[in-house]
Amino acid sequence: MASTAAFFVAKGTPAAAYTLDTLYLTQEDSILIMAPFSGIKNDVKARFACYADDWQDAFRVRFRILAPTIYIFLASALPVIAFGEQLSRETDGKLTAVQTLASTALCGIIHSLVGGQPLLILGVAEPTVIVYSFMYKFVKNKDGIGPSLFLAWAAWTCVWAAILSCLLSIFGACSYINRFTLMARELFAMLIAILFLQQAVKGTIEEFQIPTGQDQSLLEFQLPWRFGNGMFALVICSGLLWTCIESRKAEAWHYGPAWLRKFTAEYGVSVFVLIWTGISYAPSAHVPHGIPRRLSTLPPWSEGASESWLVVNNMLQVPLSYIFGALIPAIMIAVLYYFDHGVASQLAQKKFNLKKPSSYHYDQLVLSALILICGVIGVPPANGVLPQSPLHTKNLIISSKPVGKVKNNPNENEQELSSNMQPDLHDPSTLSEGPNVIVNIKLSMDQNGNDKSRAGGAIKPEVVEQRLSNILQSLLTGACLGAMPLVRKIPSSVLWGYFAFMAFESLPGNQFWERILLLCKTRCWRKEILKDARFKTVPLRTIVSFTIFQVSYLLMCFGITWIPIAGVLFPLFIMLLVPIRLNILPRVFDLGHLQDLDPIDQREATPTSEQNSSDGVDVHFSVGDDFTHRDKKVGGNGMFVDEEEAHVLYPRYADKIIEYEEAKDEVDDKHQQ
Repeated sequence: MASTAAFFVAKGTPAAAYTLDTLYLTQEDSILIMAPFSGIKNDVKARFACYADDWQDAFRVRFRILAPTIYIFLASALPVIAFGEQLSRETDGKLTAVQTLASTALCGIIHSLVGGQPLLILGVAEPTVIVYSFMYKFVKNKDGIGPSLFLAWAAWTCVWAAILSCLLSIFGACSYINRFTLMARELFAMLIAILFLQQAVKGTIEEFQIPTGQDQSLLEFQLPWRFGNGMFALVICSGLLWTCIESRKAEAWHYGPAWLRKFTAEYGVSVFVLIWTGISYAPSAHVPHGIPRRLSTLPPWSEGASESWLVVNNMLQVPLSYIFGALIPAIMIAVLYYFDHGVASQLAQKKFNLKKPSSYHYDQLVLSALILICGVIGVPPANGVLPQSPLHTKNLIISSKPVGKVKNNPNENEQELSSNMQPDLHDPSTLSEGPNVIVNIKLSMDQNGNDKSRAGGAIKPEVVEQRLSNILQSLLTGACLGAMPLVRKIPSSVLWGYFAFMAFESLPGNQFWERILLLCKTRCWRKEILKDARFKTVPLRTIVSFTIFQVSYLLMCFGITWIPIAGVLFPLFIMLLVPIRLNILPRVFDLGHLQDLDPIDQREATPTSEQNSSDGVDVHFSVGDDFTHRDKKVGGNGMFVDEEEAHVLYPRYADKIIEYEEAKDEVDDKHQQ
């Protein structure tokens, strides 16, 4: 019997037992403004009970924590360095990679120690660079303030932004983030992936051009050498991208000893960053200095880089009108961070089998304190970032105890074996596709190439929810400040290759992306996929229409990011997806189909007394959305349960769950025959 089923309860049809409002959210999530401090109080109470476990769980896995730590350190530090280089150009050196690294390290350490969700990765992101660039251009030629007081004015902006963020936390505005459905979360994740890929392409193109402010008469900027630099950068960028992607699949390779494949899968990305950095020095004896181009950030103790640390002494020199005028960019930062921080936290939790509670309200309060601290020491503030946060959680997945018994029969067909496997987010090489989710399956192999699940059942994915990996990667990021001479040896093309790798790395497991791939497949291949029983709940025409709507909305949001300064407010258009999902899409799509494609969270839904009756109640099953955390209430279209869990968690509907699973197995067997 297949080990998993995602379901929701309905009477007659999926929409009959619950209204849209009840299906969606109730209790504290149904309102936007809560009693002051109530959300923070609940979060602190829930997370405090887990605080000791957050540290103990890390030491239970011992050295296995090192691989995800190093992986996420590179995923955090390299983009932050690139954004620091960009910020240095935009602010005439007032802010550099030194400040972005310091902010990322400081905020990461504090959040790891006192934050509510320790898996959330904080860092300086592209929207922050855009806002600070706009602020610098605004004051650059203003009398009475100018470049000399830019950092002091930015500090006042952070003070206002911290106050606004604190108010959002106190009055429970973070409950609005909980209204985001899978459609909105994955569309935003896709947009971030596109922006990372755009940065990689843009940076690679700039390798063929003369950098702004450089002496054009230098030999390295002459056309032949400039072209050579660009082509060499293209080789390094594409080479790093390809080798990193392949290394993540190493455990599925059919050659090499098991220990080497495991090492390559866990540490290959870090190794290839070093290898391609070394390759960049191969032609150094025969080319002009500066080819290939490398990072040019200043050491933290240099005069230009250390100017910001004492900015608090200049804050009172800012004219009063500019102090109050700082409220305008502060609103932009507060709204931007409110959205980015909340959605990054959601994507780091809701897709995975997390057992510990979330803490959106408390984390928003911690964020407001971090914004204030960063402002007064003259560094740009950090917030929850994508795709680093969900990638951090994904790399903390370990194989745990089996969730179901699988017959140890050597003649058992591969289809039956695969149906008993839990989805695994590590390996995108094997895909099992459905209308609501196309999950990644990894067959765990022993050293002899035999599937371990035959002996003990299907492997159950489990996330190591702890604080150690986050604080270690933050400390390593801070250590980059002292190792700046070594950091400057990294070619800029390695950064562009890593940007592209992160974009592609964030796509597997994204249902929106998998549906796009499905529609791009040839007709004969798509016809075979559509024979799967999981497609019986949603017609292909509905899948196509829903995907086209998402693609159109994604392109609109991407176009908005190109609008000067206003583009930084693109999260507002993502937030509009909440009323669109509630009020417009139900008028366009069948409610049952819409619920399958974009499940509304039912964890808080409570049926009426009439609906609690078992008479006439049908159980509607669909493919689950992702690894959703367990809940002891009926609902949650992404909830996975096995036979034992069904009797414990859902005794009233357990028989129907098992009946469905047996019927599904029969259909799968017929298709296989």
